[in-house]
Amino acid sequence: MNRDELLDRISIDPDVCFGRACIRGHRIWVSLVLDFLASGMSVQDVMDEYGIEEADVLACIAYGAEMARFADVAVPQDV
Repeated sequence: MNRDELLDRISIDPDVCFGRACIRGHRIWVSLVLDFLASGMSVQDVMDEYGIEEADVLACIAYGAEMARFADVAVPQDV
C-alpha cells in the first residue's frame, strides 16, 4: 500500500471527534494509536483492542510522518 492509499484511510471531519484526525469509519484518533505504539504497545495489540486493520495502524504512522514534515515539537534537550 502506498502513502496516498494509507492516507486515504484517515478522516478529518469537524462533526466527528472534534475534527481530529481519525481512522476512517471509526472514532479512533490517530494520536491515540501513535501514543499507544510509542508506549510500547504492539501493532497486533492495538489492532485487537480497537478492531482495526494493520493498514489502519500504518495509516496513522504515515499521517504522523506527514505532520512531522510541517511542524516541530519542542523536545527536551540533553545539556
